[in-house]
Amino acid sequence: MFTKHPGGLRLLTVHAHPDDESSKGAATLARYAAEGVEVLVATCTGGERGSVLNPAMDRPEVRADLARIRREEMAAAREILGVRQQFLGFVDSGMPGPDEPLPEGCFAAQPVEAAAAPLVALIREFRPQVVVTYDETGGYPHPDHVMTHRVTVEAFEAAADPERFPEAGEPWQVSKLYYHQALSRAWFQTLHDAMTEHGVPSDMGELLAEWPDTPPALATTTRIACAEHFAVRDAAMLAHATQVQPGVAFMSHPREIEREVWPTEDYHLARSLVPAVGGAAAGAFEDDLFVGVRSGEGVG
Repeated sequence: MFTKHPGGLRLLTVHAHPDDESSKGAATLARYAAEGVEVLVATCTGGERGSVLNPAMDRPEVRADLARIRREEMAAAREILGVRQQFLGFVDSGMPGPDEPLPEGCFAAQPVEAAAAPLVALIREFRPQVVVTYDETGGYPHPDHVMTHRVTVEAFEAAADPERFPEAGEPWQVSKLYYHQALSRAWFQTLHDAMTEHGVPSDMGELLAEWPDTPPALATTTRIACAEHFAVRDAAMLAHATQVQPGVAFMSHPREIEREVWPTEDYHLARSLVPAVGGAAAGAFEDDLFVGVRSGEGVG
């Protein structure tokens, strides 16, 4: 059971696998946790079918016990971030090839309404004002990420409906739903250009050259200043040692350049049941996920 503080702010972020919470929005979580917001990470699967991406950890005994190791990594990361975390109990779907079926019983193969049930129960118990997850693309086309989006949207609607999932507790209306805009093309391009300008070798040019021709990204509505928490984010990422190789990929760019040119983590406000206030009402970026909630207009 969760100890809820009357009038307290509560943030729920929903992810597909262990490590996603540390690579997408982790500095935001660390900032809000440090400010006293109750932060909960819901992890849909255990990451059992994930690859071991760090060569130093790619050993037979690690691959044979990956489910347990990834849970231990998740426990370490949540302690670093200062948040709570709960697994929803689904099985990782892996990344099937174009002509391969989904594994039987995996998360992405579940009916959406049935898969939303544990998240509805969690929302009604934790009673967050704000929920954050992926957009309809999943951020990238992993079936579990796409399914996480679908399940979260379903749960956002169902948790407030007393006629749905009556066994899952008292209804709760979440005030705001956000989508991550982490690791966007604009982020990579900005960092690549800044590194090039500073004479720092960048591996991002090749990635940008191969960037898929995808539809335009959703508009950024919200920018959370969290550069002072990038070190916490990085430590949480490194706690996922099977997934993150020190000094490679995301861990390779100079943090001082990132703090200079992109000191925020960005979001798209997908649903809101509270009125825009302040700068947001005038069309400016929100600088807080709880805009409209802190000032007393929260729903629930």
